[in-house]
Amino acid sequence: MTKMIQEELIAHIELIEKLSDSFQEEIKRACDICVGTLILGKKIIFFGNGGSAADAQHLAAELSGRYKKERKGLPGIAITTDTSAITAIGNDYDYDSIFERQVEAIANEGDLLFGISTSGNSLNVVRAFNKGRTLGCRTLGLSGHDGGKMNQACDLNIVVPSNVTARIQEMHILIGHIICQAIDNQF
Repeated sequence: MTKMIQEELIAHIELIEKLSDSFQEEIKRACDICVGTLILGKKIIFFGNGGSAADAQHLAAELSGRYKKERKGLPGIAITTDTSAITAIGNDYDYDSIFERQVEAIANEGDLLFGISTSGNSLNVVRAFNKGRTLGCRTLGLSGHDGGKMNQACDLNIVVPSNVTARIQEMHILIGHIICQAIDNQF
């Protein structure tokens, strides 16, 4: 058991070291995009599947509630939370449309779509990005592996250099928290 715990901790630390060495500029760009969106009075719309849906909800709550400091609530919305919309759209259309239809319904020009997918290939995430682009939204992604289809669907796709879902998700929430700190610093 001790060996397994040590191996998990070492794998996490090694991936953080990779990110800190080569991804600081991409993370800074993501911070600038998110802060800029909110300064303009626009909203950030988060989405993903499974653990990425949980991360989307978590990050949206950090904006509408607070991260570390007292500040005004900011427009962060997770479109992963409305089970009625998700099940209706999934039933009446298909699962690949669940985020796309919600983006069509609530996104406005200048809003930021923030999609999360460990593979980078979740079709419902990619379709939401494509719909958002037709509406004049910016697109920001967090992915893993090689970035998948999100590389073409996003203005910026931060690709965590790992094939291990747990490590990718750990880095996604770390990057998300760094973005939340940048937002706190501005507001």
